[in-house]
Amino acid sequence: MKLKDIFWMLLLLAIAASAVSCGGNSGSSSAFVKLQGAGASFPAPLYLKWFKTYSDAHQNVQVDYQSVGSGSGVKSFMDRTVDFAASDAAMKPDDMAKVDGGVQLLPMTAGSIVLAYNLKEAPSLKLTREGYAGIFSGKVTKWNDPLIAKANPEIKLPAAPINVIVRADSSGTSFVFSKHLSAISKDFESSIGANNMPNWPAGTKSKGNEGVTASLLTTPGSIGYVEYGYAHSQNLSTASLENKSGKFIAPTAASGAAALASAQLPPDMIVWVSDPEAPDAYPIVTLTWMLLYKKYDDKSKLEAIKGLVDYSLTDGQKDSESLGYIPLPAAIATKVKAAADSI
Repeated sequence: MKLKDIFWMLLLLAIAASAVSCGGNSGSSSAFVKLQGAGASFPAPLYLKWFKTYSDAHQNVQVDYQSVGSGSGVKSFMDRTVDFAASDAAMKPDDMAKVDGGVQLLPMTAGSIVLAYNLKEAPSLKLTREGYAGIFSGKVTKWNDPLIAKANPEIKLPAAPINVIVRADSSGTSFVFSKHLSAISKDFESSIGANNMPNWPAGTKSKGNEGVTASLLTTPGSIGYVEYGYAHSQNLSTASLENKSGKFIAPTAASGAAALASAQLPPDMIVWVSDPEAPDAYPIVTLTWMLLYKKYDDKSKLEAIKGLVDYSLTDGQKDSESLGYIPLPAAIATKVKAAADSI
């Protein structure tokens, strides 16, 4: 090969390499993108399934999600150390105002918060509104308390202490549960109230839905609040709860969907169903939100996030029920997709 031919070959290779390099920084769909997320443990099993499936189908996208609790997730989001966050307590307007460029909240799935328990004497258990509000207010302390016994005449309940398990971290699950208790009990509302970290009068504290589930498994005579999927995956017993209509309802996909049926999603995407009125509704059901920035300077991340959200709201919803979650009602999913398109 002549010297001039080698020169032109090397020149063409250099130009090609330069084009590839520039293309890698242009935000094209072929660029490798790593998305970092953190937050709520409530939807973590479903999110991790979605994110893995999406990453497997898009080899240039890696999604890393840390289940650290809603409070920590919101803080990381405000500090801009993550690309997205997740919270069961949505996000306070004051906090959203501190995020330059704006925040887009997207409800991605829904779930029931259950009262799971470890009591061999009671393979099934019914709890009245007054009964379970009393347990978490510290006023009902024995399993054979009349407020529990009267709803379970067929069970010989022991005169043993109730070992209450609560969350140790700033938690959207705690917020939703305490918001429900405040809605059904004026006494609870005035003494404890709705909070990400309620000042529980008693109880063993565990971090995350994962920690509460582990404590329940290893603590006889215990009761605690967790997202249904965690209790279901570990075969924990869950109580049927008295709803606003006076019926004892077990947590199922159908009873959860009944609770959400009346929810009307406003423009800010935040709606609470703290005490649903439908006769067949399970009483403690909530949406859970993904927190996104209104604007992403990195076009590759923007493209990846929008693709991830679109998948989660469509094919991803098919995974919800098998993991213990409630698929979004069609009317809500349509509004969420429209909001996602505005990012």
